[in-house]
Amino acid sequence: MAGFAEATTVRDGEADLDPQWTVGSRPHGGYLLAVLARAARSERHPDPLSASALYLSPPDVGPAAVTVEPLREGRTASQVRARLTQKDRTCVEALFTLGHLGADQREQRWVDTPPPPVTDRESLARTPVRPEGSAVSVNMLDLVDQRIDWRAAGEAPGDLRGWLSLPDGQDWDPISLLFAADAFPPATFTLGSNGWTPTLELTAYVRGMPAPGPVRVRQRARVLSDSLVDQVCEIWDSAGRVVVQASQLAAYRMATR
Repeated sequence: MAGFAEATTVRDGEADLDPQWTVGSRPHGGYLLAVLARAARSERHPDPLSASALYLSPPDVGPAAVTVEPLREGRTASQVRARLTQKDRTCVEALFTLGHLGADQREQRWVDTPPPPVTDRESLARTPVRPEGSAVSVNMLDLVDQRIDWRAAGEAPGDLRGWLSLPDGQDWDPISLLFAADAFPPATFTLGSNGWTPTLELTAYVRGMPAPGPVRVRQRARVLSDSLVDQVCEIWDSAGRVVVQASQLAAYRMATR
């Protein structure tokens, strides 16, 4: 089993997209964003501070080309464009702002919302690889410990809360947090969707180096139109600090009755 760092490594401009980090047969979108972030980072600016990705065509597992284009290098931050291509088609294109998140930068002067109430992690069941009623295997859940507070979802439709942990107690870092920002089920599940919710665009801000331990996740659907939904994801570390904020635009379908 490849750890997350190994599964997202790019060597000589080529990634080997890991079959374990997939939903169905396709690599997970947050995993792909982490692959691009790892390729884009530099020794001077190793941490993604922001990422904005367009998902153009789903790649297959296996080899994929990654190209990185530096746009600007400053003293405290750099801007970089990265692209993942496969079989002569662009699959994902992303813009990153990179900097340095020191482990001592943990103080947050003001936050508008405290961590939401979530049932104790040990009291919640781990999400299975093939959730009940689903025809799709979420293979990454063989590795990632995801626990959803479905009771809270029943009390607040369009709002999912729970916990995430990496395999074997690995610590979260700024790159794996980009995966976490897209790792929860779509909040439209609680509003009657059929589960098909492909991401069109995802923007994430990494706000701090996370403390060790599981992270607390809240994902909310904000506006549903006839075929599109925008969702907001917020993640707190084990010390109760906001470490990721993300928003995405996705397509969705309602379940047929």
